[in-house]
Amino acid sequence: MLYDMNAGINHIGVGCGAIIINENDEVLLVKRSAQSRTEPEYWSRPGGEVDFGEAVEDAVVREVKEETSINVEILKFLEITQVLDDKKHWIALGYLARYLSGEVQNLEPEKHDAIKWFPLSQLPDKITSYTRNAITVHLQSK
Repeated sequence: MLYDMNAGINHIGVGCGAIIINENDEVLLVKRSAQSRTEPEYWSRPGGEVDFGEAVEDAVVREVKEETSINVEILKFLEITQVLDDKKHWIALGYLARYLSGEVQNLEPEKHDAIKWFPLSQLPDKITSYTRNAITVHLQSK
């Protein structure tokens, strides 16, 4: 029997991402395109799916690099958010990361309409649930 292996649809998807803070205390967010699997047209932390056999922290660093071209260092685990409705089921793990190097670029324009640094005090209204949860945990721990 063949299976349609769409993560988050046919089985639980495991996602990860990072709240990346720069020297100006700004957070880097990507705007998800209208075709996104979860929360389309919302701003999100960079991240993606954890590959089989991959450590979550390694997946965060890889996904950030693949989406934005920057290098980051994981500082700490922040939270887990479950995205669950009648059509999808994702477990999203959020981390705090520090920007190390590289020039921010949108390397996945088919997935992201924009990428931008936002002051933590001036966040956009439409932010994914898992991004908002991670930012809230980060701000509460400061």
